[in-house]
Amino acid sequence: MEPTTIKALLLDIGGVLLTNGWDSASRKLAAEHFSIDLKELNDRHRIIFEAYESGKMTLDEYLNLLIFCRERDFSIAQFKDFMYGQSQPYPEMIALIKQLKQKYGLQIIAVNNEGRELNEYRVNQFDLKSIFDIFSSSCFVHTRKPDRDFYTLALDLAQVKKEEVIYVDDRPVFIQAAALLGIPGIQHNNVEMTKLAFAEYGLKV
Repeated sequence: MEPTTIKALLLDIGGVLLTNGWDSASRKLAAEHFSIDLKELNDRHRIIFEAYESGKMTLDEYLNLLIFCRERDFSIAQFKDFMYGQSQPYPEMIALIKQLKQKYGLQIIAVNNEGRELNEYRVNQFDLKSIFDIFSSSCFVHTRKPDRDFYTLALDLAQVKKEEVIYVDDRPVFIQAAALLGIPGIQHNNVEMTKLAFAEYGLKV
């Protein structure tokens, strides 16, 4: 193990290690696939998604309000299968994080906004337990990025100081929110740029 002041990585999942789980692009595809009015879907989603992602609503409850508020010619199980099927891995980024974890003995903490059922599916489907030591996901801690409590909870769970971590997310607003708390961050765009950014903190593969 090479010496480093960094003890942990706070990692978003969607947009970093995997595709986003249920974003606007996925909802657009769902609307097209199931012949659903996209505007109505997005309008209802904006009202209820925070409760679902914060672990205060089940996926069935969310979908009953989002989609099955009226009779449909498809089942809730079919719609869930479509949702789950949108998730795909980014193998190069997964390999990079595994290399850094092994080389530097880093703790890896998930800091993602995601509903419980979708989160658990992605954890199991892509063996994320082999990467992450702690899942400080919104559905488990009942708060969401960019709430300051979300970031401080992740640090508390990992028992690390803000200067001992690097936070990686693809969305700049979340990086900026963490920076207000003194948490250094890397905005992930692609593997090569993120690898160079890690190297600036002394984490090299």
